[in-house]
Amino acid sequence: MSISIALCLPSVRLIGYVINRRYNVRATKEITEQGKSNLLEEHAETLAELDRLKEHLRGEVDADAEEADPDLYEREKTLALIRTLENKLASIEQALRLVEKGTYGICERCGEKIDPARLEVLPHTTLCVNCKSQMERTVGMRVRPGGR
Repeated sequence: MSISIALCLPSVRLIGYVINRRYNVRATKEITEQGKSNLLEEHAETLAELDRLKEHLRGEVDADAEEADPDLYEREKTLALIRTLENKLASIEQALRLVEKGTYGICERCGEKIDPARLEVLPHTTLCVNCKSQMERTVGMRVRPGGR
């Protein structure tokens, strides 16, 4: 672990530490193989659901093209769900890239191993519980009205 640069540049200290730790910690082969399997399964399921929703949406648009739009709310809900699934698909694909890179199961923020139980439930996660909680608290503090 080279800290000489970090000691000269205090603003880089934490970043240098995280980068060094990230590359020293490797996900175990078992976690990676199980994670890849879970990710591929989740990828297939998400793609199938996206295809189903898009086909459903196409049917709705064709049926209502000539009429006033009484089902606008339902279409908006379907579009929002499609966007959510597309974001999930992007997260899954990012996690699959991490598997190929050899860093799957390692927190992108702190460089520590992500709990295998968390990976089993959320195979596409890239943050450990602590970092995810910190991030949510930080985002929550920025979004509150009145700057509280």
